[in-house]
Amino acid sequence: MNILLQLAVLFGKLSLLAVGGANATVSEITRQVVDIRHWLTPAQFAQLYAISNAAPGPNVLISTIIGAHVAGIPGGIVATLAMVVPSCTLAVVVCRSFERHAAARWRRVVQAALLPITAGLVLAGAMVVARQSDTGWLTVAITLAVAGLTFRTKLHPLVLLGGGAVLGLLFL
Repeated sequence: MNILLQLAVLFGKLSLLAVGGANATVSEITRQVVDIRHWLTPAQFAQLYAISNAAPGPNVLISTIIGAHVAGIPGGIVATLAMVVPSCTLAVVVCRSFERHAAARWRRVVQAALLPITAGLVLAGAMVVARQSDTGWLTVAITLAVAGLTFRTKLHPLVLLGGGAVLGLLFL
């Protein structure tokens, strides 16, 4: 199968599972591009994921960067469109349905169910990225420290990112 078609099919399917954004599909993206298709190594995926999250813009950039890595600029364009168009189309259809059924009980149930599902998917993605980027005791310690600081303080994420970068430069 053509690589662009593979990218379109993969990210098109993942788009429909991206409840809460592209970060909710990180664990499946990893499984597909690292474990099954071998387009990236675990280290490459972790690096591309970090770049996509450090860059300004939506978290869907991970699909763009992977697509570009695999098939150049056309791959980036195809992966991005495949990740965006199906989910946007579904969102429009669901929003229209939700507007028509504003008082329906099933709507409140669906909305209440989406929060824990989204949280679980995002946490699963975070665990996958942490496992792939933790290459020794120091990186594990940095990951745990940053996770703890994130949950316990109101430090801006860029401060934590900068601190991790400095530690990485000094010790890795």
